[in-house]
Amino acid sequence: MRRSADGPRVLMLCLPILLVVAAAWVPSFSGGRKAEAIRESSRRSATALQEQVARGRFLVISHDCGGCHGGGSDPAATGWIDGVRDTLQEFHIGPFITRPKNLTPDVATGIGSFTERQIFNSLRYGLRPEETPDVEITSTVPGQGNFPLHPHYLAVPMPWPAWRHMPDQDLWAISAYLKNGVKPSRNQVRDSDGPPDFWASEYTVAKIGAYPLAPFPTAKEKGGQ
Repeated sequence: MRRSADGPRVLMLCLPILLVVAAAWVPSFSGGRKAEAIRESSRRSATALQEQVARGRFLVISHDCGGCHGGGSDPAATGWIDGVRDTLQEFHIGPFITRPKNLTPDVATGIGSFTERQIFNSLRYGLRPEETPDVEITSTVPGQGNFPLHPHYLAVPMPWPAWRHMPDQDLWAISAYLKNGVKPSRNQVRDSDGPPDFWASEYTVAKIGAYPLAPFPTAKEKGGQ
């Protein structure tokens, strides 16, 4: 039987068309895979944020932030963590009056203009976020590792000396909740009174201990063995 010569000729004519179709299909397929990967990453990021906010909410409630900043242990309460609304919420520390601030993300009267890192730094190092830049701090020595040369500390009785020993993920979770899990509430709180050194004389190692903590066990503790 005689073979037709038209078959190879037809294939050679069709080959460029097939290559063009394949070239168009591959980027489309690749682009679709890339878009789906982006969507999946976004879904994972949203879920991670929700979990982080939920953790932060638990910590804010269980650490009684509302006991000073408003609302008690009830996030549904009027005035939830939006600061002093009554003189009964003020603290008289010697000759000074300190006033718990608005912790909601209201830009004008709360913490809405601060980044999560600035909030983290205030919890870890006790630094007033309005006077601390959005930078990673790697030291507790003034003037080193981005720690301010003249630190302005949060007013007493904010218990940051104890909070600073919480794990990083917990402090980040609190920051995420305050920025993303609370509705803004407009309530302007007067600034606290304080000494010219912004409480620096009260936050010395001799008075509040070192950070990080001394390794376990210290001379006052029993070992685990």
